[in-house]
Parts: sequence; C-alpha cells; structure tokens
Amino acid sequence: MISIVDCGSTKAEWVFLEGDKIVERYVTNGFNPNFCDINLLSSIALEIISQNVNNKDAVKIFFYGSGCGSTDNVAKVKVILKEIFYNADVEVYSDILASCHALLGSESGIASILGTGSNACFYDGEKIAENATSLGFILGDEGSGCHIGKKIAHDYFYGTMPDELRQKFEAEYRLTRNTLIEKVYKSPQPSRFLASFAKFAGENTANQYIIDVVSSCFNDFIKYCINPLGKCENIGFVGSVAYHFQDILKKCLENQNLNVKKIVKSPTDGLVDYYAKR
Repeated sequence: MISIVDCGSTKAEWVFLEGDKIVERYVTNGFNPNFCDINLLSSIALEIISQNVNNKDAVKIFFYGSGCGSTDNVAKVKVILKEIFYNADVEVYSDILASCHALLGSESGIASILGTGSNACFYDGEKIAENATSLGFILGDEGSGCHIGKKIAHDYFYGTMPDELRQKFEAEYRLTRNTLIEKVYKSPQPSRFLASFAKFAGENTANQYIIDVVSSCFNDFIKYCINPLGKCENIGFVGSVAYHFQDILKKCLENQNLNVKKIVKSPTDGLVDYYAKR
C-alpha cells in the first residue's frame, strides 16, 4: 500500500492506494512546518491511524507539503512520518512539485498554486527548472487567499470598502481591531486566519469592488510570479482560490495574452494518476 499526501496550510488530503485502486481517502487539518510545531503533524498522522488505517501496511509515503521546500523542514517531516509509518519509505516534496506532477505530468510548463498561499515554477517535465521568488505571507503570497483576505480586512478597517459590503462584513464576522491584531500577530497560523476572509470575497463576486480586489491580487501574482518565468503556453493552477475565482483569473491572464490550460481545486486526483502511470 502506498499513500499520497497533499498537505497545505489549511487542510490535507491523504489517499491510500493498493496498486492503482484508492482504498482509503481522508481529509484532515493542514500543517506547515514554517508556522506550526512539528508535533502537530504527528497528531494529524495519528488521527489517520485511528481511522482504521494499518500503519504497518504502508510501504511508501509520498508527502507533498507547504513549507517543505527547505532541507531542514523535509528532514523534520520525514522523522515524524517514519515514526508512525515505520515500515514505509518516506519521500517528502514541496507543494509546488505536487502541482507540477498533478498539472503537467511529464510535460513542461508553468505550475502555479493559488490557495491559502501562492507559488509558481517552471517545470521541464522532470524537475523544477526555475522557481518564482516566494517571500511568504507577510511580504509575498501574491494572489493567494491570504493576500485577498488581507486586502479585504485592510479596506474594512480603513473604511474604503463600499458601505453595503462593509455592513455585510460586519454582520458576518463581528471583527474588532483588537481581535484582528491578536490573530495576525500572536496566533500560530495568521495566514490561515487572513485567508478566511477570501470566503467573503467568494460570496460577493458580483460586486465590482470584489472583482477589482481579486483582479488586483491576481495581477500582482502574474507580475511577480508568472512573468519572470518567461513566456509559456502551458500554464496550470491548483488551489481553492484559483478554482473558485477562475473566471476573474482567466480574465486577468487574457488581458496579458496568457492562456491557462488547466485549473483544479486539488492536486490529489492528478497525483494519483501520476503515480498510477509510473
């Protein structure tokens, strides 16, 4: 039995395969070693074991995770997973490589992530040839749910959000400045908190203000993450933000003479197909 794990900052999908057949599939809370105590991953993995998954039967774990672009984080994640799936070989990769395998397979192109965070790279069909610059949610993550949510919270408190939307936001969140500051500067996962406001944007996509905010965030992503990778006809996106705002995203790309070939909410099914063909 092998397991493929797509672990983002907000949620993780665990798929267990016998040959090319899915035998178990679970969704858990997400994990990012840049912001979370490594023991949280242990708790999540033990939650999977409690769902009647026999950890002795897993012979291979392919773990793709947010924050797993550094060797230190890869090593930490491997240790935790080996402790629990002790008979398995464990391979840990970055979430951006998951998007490459799921979107492009053995083809070359640009693979992008637009979820809680964001990222992009040029994939040559075998490996990542060039990464976009990634500065994290404070300085970067352009086009992400966090970026959109940050802009919405900013405009709400500065009073630049249209009155009708401002009243709807107030009624839905009852958010005070003190709570915002506490959650952003003192909570363990502020990016997830800020990204929660992207849901509000998704509920109001007919409003021109929302269209303008989301378009601005996507245009920043194209400017800072897509364009530096060079002209490419094969561009794909994974992530809930890309999926739910795909009409706006496609329009932003078209305005810059770029075409998107594929947008998927989750890379999991693409990863299953990728490993079924190996």
